[in-house]
Amino acid sequence: MIVHITRRVEWATAVSAPTFRPASLDTEGFIHCSTPAQLLGPANALFRGQAGLVLLCIAPEKVRAPIVYEDCYGTGQPFPHVYGPLNRDAVVAVLDFPPRADGSFDLPPDLAEGDTDLS
Repeated sequence: MIVHITRRVEWATAVSAPTFRPASLDTEGFIHCSTPAQLLGPANALFRGQAGLVLLCIAPEKVRAPIVYEDCYGTGQPFPHVYGPLNRDAVVAVLDFPPRADGSFDLPPDLAEGDTDLS
């Protein structure tokens, strides 16, 4: 499974469309994703303290657009990037992703327990 962090309102808007097209697809050419093991790094660096977030849990085998694992950030870790719109049927679960009181994030229990089959 791979995951994408987005705002609940953005996902709610996308539910009526056949594909999800976050702004990064137009500005950078891909949709940023992480593996569950990588998730907290970008979450705490880029979304710290932000409320109203959800995690899109994505089954890579259902994604119609190419997924490329690459290190675009000089971290030494290849992150999954979806190079095209995300077909909604590839999203197998949507999990609330609230920050803790100090603004940092914890893995949701389903991901922390290693449950990668959320379909």
